Amino acid sequence: MSIIEDLKLQYRIGGISNKMIYWNVGFFIVSIPLFYQFKLGVFDYPNWLAVSSEPNVVFYKPWTLVTYAFFHYGFFHLFFNMMILNFSSRLFLTYFTQKQYLGLYFLAAIFSGLVFVLSFYLLGNSAMMVGASAAIMALLVATTTYQPLMEIRLLLIGNVKLWHITAVLLLIDLLQIQMSNTGGHIAHLSGAFFGYIYIKLLQNGTDLSRIVTNTITFFATIFDKKKTTPFKKVHVNDKKTIVKRESKIVIKDKTQQQIDEILDKISQSGYDSLTQEEKEFLFQSGK
Repeated sequence: MSIIEDLKLQYRIGGISNKMIYWNVGFFIVSIPLFYQFKLGVFDYPNWLAVSSEPNVVFYKPWTLVTYAFFHYGFFHLFFNMMILNFSSRLFLTYFTQKQYLGLYFLAAIFSGLVFVLSFYLLGNSAMMVGASAAIMALLVATTTYQPLMEIRLLLIGNVKLWHITAVLLLIDLLQIQMSNTGGHIAHLSGAFFGYIYIKLLQNGTDLSRIVTNTITFFATIFDKKKTTPFKKVHVNDKKTIVKRESKIVIKDKTQQQIDEILDKISQSGYDSLTQEEKEFLFQSGK
């Protein structure tokens, strides 16, 4: 299998957290030839991708409250965000579903973008913002709110409580909010606040992530170009048909069992531990 096929396979089987990292990295790669100013050494994102602090711009380009959360100002900006995203995603998905993950990511990005616009408008400042940090902080703080005493093993430090890590990151944002990247730190704290509120509402029976999943379902229904299947008269299946369908179910269960065993091997020893046959099997199953 080629490197591209390996990447495609890992994208298919990696879950929503892997997909989110792929999307962020992919958009960053695409943005280099489009928006990077090689003479100046900086990115210059247009106001139809980055979120602007000007309320009238956001009013006419509301999608920027989402798109800004998938672009970054540089390699290290992307690198450190993806490290924390990978860390936060694994913790969040230990307790919550992929739909809740996706919903929280998008809602936190929108909420933090709105707070950024409002705060800069009140301060009389004008700026543009990109980055996934706000949504990432929401995932981290949400998990911390739900399970603050979870122990995390850190290299050279040992075991620490999850809330200790989160508290340090939030303290850094608070201390630096007036020094540099004010808009970014405001967005980080806004995302953290939204993550906390999300879990508190969820514990009371209100799942805000349904807003996103219902919206996606609604638009998917509108843009679905598939024709509805015409009504067909139902016939009673004979015994031969029933036997064939039962045999298919057995085959499907065995295949799924083999996939689960391979995924367990990946989670324990990593993707590189798979044999060539196992990689080929997963690749064919993912098609």
